Amino acid sequence: MKRTRNIMVAVAMAATLSLAACGSDDGGESGDASNGKIGVILPDTKSSVRWESADRPALEAAFKDADVDYTIQNAEGDAEKMATIADGMIADGVTVLAIVNLDSDSGAAIQEKAASQGVKTIDYDRLTLGGSADYYVSFDNTKVGELQGQGLADCLGDESANIVYLNGSPTDNNATLFSAGAHSVLDPITSYTKVGEQAVPDWDNEQAVTIFEQLYTQAGGNVQGVYAANDGLAGSVISILEKNGQAGQVPVTGQDATVEGLQNILAGTQCMTVYKSAKLEAGALADAAIALVKGEDADTNGTTEDSEGDRDVPSILLTPESITKDNVKSVIDDGGAKAEDVCAGDFAALCEAAGIS
Repeated sequence: MKRTRNIMVAVAMAATLSLAACGSDDGGESGDASNGKIGVILPDTKSSVRWESADRPALEAAFKDADVDYTIQNAEGDAEKMATIADGMIADGVTVLAIVNLDSDSGAAIQEKAASQGVKTIDYDRLTLGGSADYYVSFDNTKVGELQGQGLADCLGDESANIVYLNGSPTDNNATLFSAGAHSVLDPITSYTKVGEQAVPDWDNEQAVTIFEQLYTQAGGNVQGVYAANDGLAGSVISILEKNGQAGQVPVTGQDATVEGLQNILAGTQCMTVYKSAKLEAGALADAAIALVKGEDADTNGTTEDSEGDRDVPSILLTPESITKDNVKSVIDDGGAKAEDVCAGDFAALCEAAGIS
């Protein structure tokens, strides 16, 4: 288990969200290219809608506001494609490259090649174990898991409960931290019993449906709570609970505060989610990348242990927020989701009851 330390309160940053086409490439044409160019490679469009609906527009806004040249592309879940994109960005003159790795081995290879060409690198959201990133920008991911664990405990209460754990991708170090954080809260509660646990390859929501149904069947349907590592996996879990007439009766956790996740919370089929402000994280990445473009050091507020690389990575670590039915509105107020999306159709009355208009 990798744990972050020296966590300090993150500084909130303002950045205006705008929309971008899903999976498209985007380059900023303003700014002085002689001062460098920033490249960002997002991981996919399947593991979470956040990458294209939240991170991309927030990054675009931050880079445009800073008047720097940039390009943002998406690897679409393909490690070879990510390597090819990285090669193209380096050949095109990026001086700073930020990646959300698909796995640590392929991420480390990209960073090694970038370093050989004098390109600075930043790990965005996920730490590349054994990598060589100059900085790591993310949320405190152990804290994310702790919030999930506490959220599930709050929904379950003190009575005996059988819990199934549906973890994120085994190749994603964040998933390890999420699960560890949740276990640190839930394992000491003696009235809870783990009756199943499995990781979902590549955060694939379709595989998650099959995996959870198997775990649910193995437990004989005797499941009172589910730790789901993000909102996509939570949706997969809820589909099986609905099939068995248990949706809304079995608390389910989540993460990313997606439109679907927020709707599930309002409907009572999901217990909670964790909000990680894209504009906050994108702003922190933009600040770090712009500092490197200018030949300066980025401002950090902690370090993160990379045991495979036997080093402490200078880090900008942000604070996540637990979201329940009581504070769904805070995500919308922050720009993390639009009211018209969350409150569409049958959810309009639920939004009105929650004070969302």
